[in-house]
Amino acid sequence: MKKRTIWTIATIMGLSFMGLLFLQLSYIQEMADMKKEQFDESVNRSLYQASRNLELNETLRFLEKDVKETERRSFSQDSVGTRSGKPNDGTFQQSHQYSTVGKDGTVYSSFELKTIATKPSSMPKAMILKTDKNSISEASRSLQEIVKNRYVYQKALLDEVVYSILYSASDKPLKERINFKLLDQDLKAELMNNGINIPYHFTVSTQDGREVYRCPDYTDDGEEYTYSQVLFRNDPQSKMGVVRIHFPDMNSYIFSSVRFMIPSIIFTLVLLLTFIFTIVVIFRSKRYSEIKNDFINNMTHELKTPIASISLAAQMLNDKSVTKSESMMEHLSGVISDESKRLRFLVEKVLQMSMYERKKAVLKKRDIDINEMVESIGNSFSLRVEHTGGKVYTEIEAIDSTIYVDEMHFQNVIFNLLDNAVKYRKPDQPLNVYIKTWNEGKKVCVSIKDNGIGIKKDNLKKVFDKFFRVHTGNVHDVKGFGLGLSYVKKMVDLHEGEIHVDSEFGEGTVFTIKIPFMDQD
Repeated sequence: MKKRTIWTIATIMGLSFMGLLFLQLSYIQEMADMKKEQFDESVNRSLYQASRNLELNETLRFLEKDVKETERRSFSQDSVGTRSGKPNDGTFQQSHQYSTVGKDGTVYSSFELKTIATKPSSMPKAMILKTDKNSISEASRSLQEIVKNRYVYQKALLDEVVYSILYSASDKPLKERINFKLLDQDLKAELMNNGINIPYHFTVSTQDGREVYRCPDYTDDGEEYTYSQVLFRNDPQSKMGVVRIHFPDMNSYIFSSVRFMIPSIIFTLVLLLTFIFTIVVIFRSKRYSEIKNDFINNMTHELKTPIASISLAAQMLNDKSVTKSESMMEHLSGVISDESKRLRFLVEKVLQMSMYERKKAVLKKRDIDINEMVESIGNSFSLRVEHTGGKVYTEIEAIDSTIYVDEMHFQNVIFNLLDNAVKYRKPDQPLNVYIKTWNEGKKVCVSIKDNGIGIKKDNLKKVFDKFFRVHTGNVHDVKGFGLGLSYVKKMVDLHEGEIHVDSEFGEGTVFTIKIPFMDQD
């Protein structure tokens, strides 16, 4: 599959996941805002009803107090007589009248009950019926009169209570007018009636901000969400109060309404991360596939040369027409031996990397002097460098130079780095190689610097990857499998050291290795 196709699919899927995640977050935000609006409305409604209950309770207290006082000033009158007021007219009427006296001496009628009776034995039957109808009409008018008189009485009582509240209740301090325990109960009951059953804290203050009450368990948590309601809103401005309430666990209450959406967001994020990981694996696999194909091409090219040389030497040995002198036989046997060694070295190099990748190899470590090793390698490698017109410079500065390593493999590490310097030199300039040792803390440092073609920044992070090779225009212009630096990195890691590379394209490259030294004490 082409990279462009993979990128197209990845972009579409990525945008789809991001869109789905955005919709979920938007839905959660909308639900939280809606829950907050419902919460605000419920709290404001509860506060309004609690403040109204407070006013009603105050009115009820004064009403009960005035009624009791009024009852103590009430009296009743009973009277018996005839309907017409004349004696012996054949009827009689019994009345019960209740009245009350106000504080200023005014007499208010409460109601009057009249009982009317006739003497049926002294009148004809027809007259009895007629009289009964008249009696019913009189009773109806009498009841209407009773209701009217009772209304006048109740209105008088209510007027007296209202005047008492206006002129005496509002004169009391706010702290004496409010039963804070009862207010707390009303707030709790009204909040529960509106579906809110979470802890709350409240304060009561005057209109000018002076606090007169604070609940015992008051905390400042959640004060950013404060709701207030005016108390005694029909009183003068200076006599009004304000109740303020806030909810410490309000955020948890709002969050509880959208908690069920959290798993869906988690699953979406897991799917998104899995998708990203899958795309990364696909690109990595594709890159490894390209590198492996490049490795196969290079390995084929590398193996073809010694095989061709061995094959040609074998043909010459089998060709009877060719005169075989002693010097020719020695030359042909030398070619076969050298090319066989080269072929074996190439195969073993691949097998060694496979073993170290599986951690099956065993290192034979011993104490060696890195200064001596560097000088020896520099001298033996100088012939290859001088062939280019350059020179190997060694600078020995390490004082504590004893390290505990596998000598053969550590020599191969330095040889690989020097071999890379020769491979990637500038063809039109002499190659100069600088090998240096020094101490840094409790480590011995070895650097190999050259003035070759350098490495581009894009390739610096990949130079230690297996099968990776820095291209120089033609894939096969520099021989190798792309295993040298991977082998170097693996060996340094197995010796508990570290390696890093600094390079500037067109200027040269510096490889620095740091290995813990052996303390002679």
